[in-house]
Amino acid sequence: QVQLVESGGGLVQAGGSLRLSCAASGRAFSTFTMGWFRQAPGKEREFVGAISWSGGGTNYADSVKGRFIVSRVNAKATVYLEMNSVKPEDTAVYYCAARYGSGPSPAGYDYNHWGQGTQVIVSS
Repeated sequence: QVQLVESGGGLVQAGGSLRLSCAASGRAFSTFTMGWFRQAPGKEREFVGAISWSGGGTNYADSVKGRFIVSRVNAKATVYLEMNSVKPEDTAVYYCAARYGSGPSPAGYDYNHWGQGTQVIVSS
């Protein structure tokens, strides 16, 4: 079993930055591909970014490409989402997820474990 706990959410002004963290416990973190997803009020959950087990491969949604960065430190069993130049449309609950398979998939159904989420609100 794997437990994922997100942190770092909060209120940020448009144009600002925020860093989310996701700490994992349980099975060997370094074997998981990790992803970030978000869900805004009244909208479907959507893919944000993902990183392979080694950190050598990443994948981003077009809406965040060039602004957000996913990274990981396997020794700390933690994955990060650095959010830069945030926009009001980035407001959502952000979730981290872990998958057994390789490759930074954008499909939520590929992920086996999910955190509880952390709220991000971007004010204009």
